[in-house]
Amino acid sequence: MQSLPRGNVPLLTIPAILMLCFSLSACSDKSAAAKQNSQQDPVTMSKQNDNLPKNGLPHHSQGEGKPVIYQVFTRLFGNTNTTNKEWGTLAENGVGKFDDFTDEALQGIRELGVSYIWYTGVPHHALIADYTEYGISADDPDVVKGHAGSPFAVKDYYNVNPDLANNVSNRMQEFEALIARTHANDMKVIIDIVPNHVARHYVSLNKPAGIEDFGVNDNTDLEYSRDNNFYYIVGESFQVPTSADYAPLGGEKHPLADATFSETPAKWSGNGARQAQPDISDLYETVKINYGVKPDGSYDFVRLPDEYRTRDYKAHHAFWADQDLPNSWYKFEDIVHFWLDKGVDGFRFDMAEMVPVEFWSFLNSSIKTKRPDALLLAEVYQPHLYRDYLHLGKMDYLYNKVDFYDALKSVMQGNGDMQSIDDIQHSMADIEAHMLHFLENHDEQRIASPDFAGSAQKGKPALVVSALISRSPTMLYFGQEVGEDGSEKGGFGLPTRTSIFDYVGVPAHQRWMNNGKFDGGQLSESEKALRQFYIDVLNISANHPAMRGAYYSIHAFNIGLDSDYSQQQFAFVRQSEDTALLVLSNFSEEAVDTTIQLPISLVVKWQLNEGRQPLTDLISEQQNTLTVGRKRSVASIDVNLPPLGSFVYELSLKD
Repeated sequence: MQSLPRGNVPLLTIPAILMLCFSLSACSDKSAAAKQNSQQDPVTMSKQNDNLPKNGLPHHSQGEGKPVIYQVFTRLFGNTNTTNKEWGTLAENGVGKFDDFTDEALQGIRELGVSYIWYTGVPHHALIADYTEYGISADDPDVVKGHAGSPFAVKDYYNVNPDLANNVSNRMQEFEALIARTHANDMKVIIDIVPNHVARHYVSLNKPAGIEDFGVNDNTDLEYSRDNNFYYIVGESFQVPTSADYAPLGGEKHPLADATFSETPAKWSGNGARQAQPDISDLYETVKINYGVKPDGSYDFVRLPDEYRTRDYKAHHAFWADQDLPNSWYKFEDIVHFWLDKGVDGFRFDMAEMVPVEFWSFLNSSIKTKRPDALLLAEVYQPHLYRDYLHLGKMDYLYNKVDFYDALKSVMQGNGDMQSIDDIQHSMADIEAHMLHFLENHDEQRIASPDFAGSAQKGKPALVVSALISRSPTMLYFGQEVGEDGSEKGGFGLPTRTSIFDYVGVPAHQRWMNNGKFDGGQLSESEKALRQFYIDVLNISANHPAMRGAYYSIHAFNIGLDSDYSQQQFAFVRQSEDTALLVLSNFSEEAVDTTIQLPISLVVKWQLNEGRQPLTDLISEQQNTLTVGRKRSVASIDVNLPPLGSFVYELSLKD
């Protein structure tokens, strides 16, 4: 997903508009259901999870916990240049390289509990830097966003971004070496695939024998044909969008920046805009891929029977084996197999909901047939489609942005309460293990930015809740762990999000890099403490066996008691066979003295003995006590929760 050049509002694609309408219409029904859920016994509620595998999905984690994914913007990670000139060129602002991910850098990432690195921006995308001496065609600034270009406007799926290589001619080998280094440091590799669209000027120089570029065999006399790769606006030529407050490259002179781009007939833009001159807010730098969806929205391929919701990838693969399918389906199958053969371990699929779910069944079953352990993560923002893309589309994980991230962000900003988190978790009990949790990514504002929370400290209780509440993987965005605030003015777009379109340095992250030592040598004491907090929490997520066990909410139970516990605190329990974690977080900037009680149903289930049960906080190593009353009549913990503080108390359930 990509941002607008103006303002601070994310692009409203057609699915986003549908998502908004759905969310508004569902609010009243969901609130009623949530109220009913919150009154149920926590032991009863946990049984909704019991049909899922106890160890989640077969993906790599450091220990007995769950996967932790580190998203890194590859061209920014190793950049030590601190100039940060607005609209600066590569020469002025610098760029990171594959080789910057040294063993020391990778171990610094792994220290955060990480088992997968999502290298964002690896496939060769449109950009402004001149590589014509290597036979690479120049890209036109009129259809490129920023100097460095959008990583989701891919112009060659069979090679990598030349910016990232020390030796451009050897760029693929440099990425292959990075894959090998990542594996040697016991982590796996994820890259982006963007099946919804490609760069408006797509030319692959390095495609394997027998592979043809997108659109080469299209019948351009037709708006739509099943085996065309693109949609066409017949009889019209593309016109560059214009805006009073935007100029390519910030108005910098460039030989190709002339408000023209040759394309006849014009193609639909990446977000489905059907005008020869798209709007400046459209994905005009990309063109929409045709998957056999007619302009009226009907499908030109066989539909997947609904009973395949409960069938495995092998059955899905067999279903598609004898079908005659649109050409674009096979093109992307070739692409993902190419990267699997390079040693890539999984994919993050951009704007997945804009592509038919049947295509995902076809593609993902093909991937799993080749690599059953491949990790498949998708960007889907419409909650009513979550189960379709998981069960029919065979995704492993989806972004849990709507509703979980959005609700948690509201709490962090002081506009929501924790009951919403409790309700959402219950509403997703059947799929919670598949809903990726995060607090930052390239699309979202930095926590420390003034438009989000204004302080990285406010992300601490949210990290505890987000990382530990479910069996789903946890993801963090590079620089998040040291409080990066996204204040740099890159050029295309506005601050609060670290630029994905321009060459910038990332100051807080650069202080951790310490000129390539990757030892945190330039971090402030508060930044060091924040990073250590992330290390502590994420290693619980990655290593503790309770992360693969049951979840019990005790929030609504404690709200109903006569104590200082409020909607600014959140309490829940995670349990493995012989251990429980009692997780308590305070979202208030004031300390809270309170007593947390466990429901009697849990005390009985765990067969806790009368008396004092020792507790250890896994973050601070402080000790506390769970007091169990006579005949298991009550079980309580007295706590002083610091401002924005959390405890993760470990309780032994062994006899």
